[in-house]
Amino acid sequence: MAVVPLLADQEAGAEALAVFDDIRARRRTDHVNNFWRALAHDPALLRATWDRVQAVMAPGALDPLVKEMIYIAVSTANGCDYCVHSHTAAARAKGMSPAQHAELLSVIALAAQTNALATALSVPVDDRFTL
Repeated sequence: MAVVPLLADQEAGAEALAVFDDIRARRRTDHVNNFWRALAHDPALLRATWDRVQAVMAPGALDPLVKEMIYIAVSTANGCDYCVHSHTAAARAKGMSPAQHAELLSVIALAAQTNALATALSVPVDDRFTL
């Protein structure tokens, strides 16, 4: 359960509705995710977050599928169940295959294990790895 009510369109103010409309238009859907509905309590934060998502997740040096897969890995590390689900769905929509998903999970699991070992052992960083 959210700590704030998820605002329906009729409960959201004009600023939030403008963002909801942009979400629908850009994603070509009638659905506005719960995350955005929770943020609608603070329209300025909603707008800033939506704008940042559009800028960062747009095609660039990394293709959109790679960005979604990175988002899954970081969300897993941060323990954000919502973002793991949301970005897994987005990655699948961008073409992530079951084999790619399985391999991604293997990389996430390996990184979690080796990060924990390096941290627990306080392994110093090799000089050649520093810039």
